[in-house]
Amino acid sequence: MQPGFAMGQLPRIEILYCTQCKWLLRAAWMAQEILSTFEAGVGEVALVPGTGGIFEVRIGETLIWSRKEQNRFPEIKELKQKIRDKIAPDKNLGHIDL
Repeated sequence: MQPGFAMGQLPRIEILYCTQCKWLLRAAWMAQEILSTFEAGVGEVALVPGTGGIFEVRIGETLIWSRKEQNRFPEIKELKQKIRDKIAPDKNLGHIDL
């Protein structure tokens, strides 16, 4: 069982992205990378349209990344590490962990 999640419940990851800024492709690429890396360890990756320059990644209610707070987009390596640390701390990310 993953820490912080009810038995049998897999985490839901949301990527909130700005439609005005045309960030759908970036959000979709990150969703694909997350699903490829964590496969059966994630229940859902949802793309949530927004406005006003938003780009956030959440696991449930927990904010993992905010473009506004960090003043940049995440590198996929650091995003995967942050997600791993929350949902699968023992998972080896291969070359990303080097």
